[in-house]
Amino acid sequence: MIPRLHLSDQVQTALRRSGIVALVGPRQVGKTTLARAFVDLQSSNYFDLEDPVSLARLAEPMLALAALRGLIVIDEIQREPGLFPVLRVLADRRDVDAKFLLLGSASPALIRQSSESLAGRIEVIEVGGFTLDEVGEPQSDTLWLRGGFPGAFLADSEEDSRAWRKQFLLALVERDLPQLGMSMAPATLQRFLVMLAHYHGQIWSAAEPARSLGLSEGTVRRYLDILTGTYLIRQLQPWHENIGKRQVKSPKLYWRDSGLLHQLFGISSWESLLANPKCGASWEGFVLEQVIHQLRPDEAYFWATHTGAELDALLMINGERIGIEIKRSDAPRLTPSMRHALDDLKLKRLWVIYPGSKSYSLHAQVTAVPFENFAQEMNAAG
Repeated sequence: MIPRLHLSDQVQTALRRSGIVALVGPRQVGKTTLARAFVDLQSSNYFDLEDPVSLARLAEPMLALAALRGLIVIDEIQREPGLFPVLRVLADRRDVDAKFLLLGSASPALIRQSSESLAGRIEVIEVGGFTLDEVGEPQSDTLWLRGGFPGAFLADSEEDSRAWRKQFLLALVERDLPQLGMSMAPATLQRFLVMLAHYHGQIWSAAEPARSLGLSEGTVRRYLDILTGTYLIRQLQPWHENIGKRQVKSPKLYWRDSGLLHQLFGISSWESLLANPKCGASWEGFVLEQVIHQLRPDEAYFWATHTGAELDALLMINGERIGIEIKRSDAPRLTPSMRHALDDLKLKRLWVIYPGSKSYSLHAQVTAVPFENFAQEMNAAG
């Protein structure tokens, strides 16, 4: 298993300052493995709410939890929302050496319940799949092709990786998403996911999927919000301000894990990925996720006008506007869209990320930078 030192440090820091820490993210991204570094999963301080024995131990939750000391881990916490008020009471004790680490397969219900019951008492950390800084640059192509879920990335072969992703998507449509309120037959739900794959990197419109599925646009938007809330889809919101131009006001969609996207496209190998017409869009989404993970902006948007000017990402970092363009080309050049973005958005810098090996200047404020070391160069430049 690849060590996730940055995540471990985040958890340790959060536990020092908060009585309750929640690790949220999709199933199978390694939340339980991460928790194993902090508590023995065989001890009485670990509860798995998918395990009948743990559920039985928590039949009287206040009685069961109040007597425990040290770090207490509760896995799949979203299955028992009634625990949140109990945790609020326990977290307010000042004379007891006990803290709680909650693991949840992220869902809108989990976030909403925790924010209502534990406001001011809980720190939430998002756990996703492996990232470039964890696996190392030599593994970037494998990470792009297979995605970051440990079961897919660490598989012994491409065939094993595809089999893992197929089973993950099957469990998603047959169990996980229906439990969250997406009441469609599994085959129809699978078709909806494929539709969303074809929207990857594009402006979202609910009208076409609604017509195809025989649903209302409101229902389709609600289903998309569920997928966003479970950290499977990213809705990158548009930036718009009064600059005298008609601007796009609908979000762009991205599958957050490139491996799941490739599975939905039926991409089975490196060669088929490079030959696929969606290759460029796939790489854009993959790079975008790595940029957001490593730069940790305060806010992230995209920008587009109805006259054709656009910017892949507008990041707000320490009060400054940083532009990101993602180009899968050998030698990207300065474009009219980049000039418009610099002028209209008042960017401090614009970075063009491409799959090359050398950095070079395109303009006083625009630099082309290789994907393999974009974070180091951007941080060095301030």
